[in-house]
Amino acid sequence: MPTIAITGASGHLGRLVAELLLDKGEQPVLLTRDPAALGEFAQRGADVRHGDFSDPTGLRSALTGVDRLLLISTDIIGPGRVELQTQAVEAARAAGVGHVLYTSLPSPDPDNPAAVAVDHRATETALLDSGLTWTFLRNNIYAEYQIPTAAQAVAGGQLVTNSGAGATAYVSREDCAAAAAAVLTSEGHENTVYDITGPEAIDAAALAALAAEISGRPVEVLHVDDEGYVQGLVAAGLPVEVAQMIASFGASARGGWAERVSTAVRDLTGREPRSLRDVLAENRAALIG
Repeated sequence: MPTIAITGASGHLGRLVAELLLDKGEQPVLLTRDPAALGEFAQRGADVRHGDFSDPTGLRSALTGVDRLLLISTDIIGPGRVELQTQAVEAARAAGVGHVLYTSLPSPDPDNPAAVAVDHRATETALLDSGLTWTFLRNNIYAEYQIPTAAQAVAGGQLVTNSGAGATAYVSREDCAAAAAAVLTSEGHENTVYDITGPEAIDAAALAALAAEISGRPVEVLHVDDEGYVQGLVAAGLPVEVAQMIASFGASARGGWAERVSTAVRDLTGREPRSLRDVLAENRAALIG
């Protein structure tokens, strides 16, 4: 059996994948900057190791003996992220890892205005150039990210958006984890791209309707342009850079970059993906405050 490792294992996605692997009887290597945070997994048989992308030598040592690696993208944006993830790719190559799975973004093309597209494209390129066997898990926007969005819309009676009529195939983090675990524990995924999406593409009008239906309160859609959206987020207290990043996802949806629905979750896991309605309904208490 191949030895499986996960980077960023103490994060939300990493923990979910680790749980699934342990449930399958695997004893994964879990890499984290804070091994103490994964004590519960160590008690269940996981091999918890310190791993830091900013320490390539230490990371290479931590990857010793690993056959398959789930490289979970870091939560920073920009050149720093590309540098760290490229170092992680090189460490995997130097350690003799055979197959790297990377959590990317659907359509990380040069024309995609999503601020993170350039980071994912650069990391994908680093993997392509490394000579390693790879799989790109291009996860769409997490459905869970729409919980606070819907809660704010319910509270104010308005869903403010710059996405226009663009739709997004929101996917649950749970389904992303299940797809990753399936690829890690089966054969036939070498040098393959999977778009990991939910079962349908949802636009702002549909999101507002879902929020209203689940909360029992009226929600209308207020369309604004990118500049107006950024200004509103800054006025709400967000840093300009963060506001611009969030607005870039609306622009990406507006351009049709996030609307493609795939069957990858069902094909890989054998079950249908959860819908945005499922996720919001499960969190109704957060929507109504």
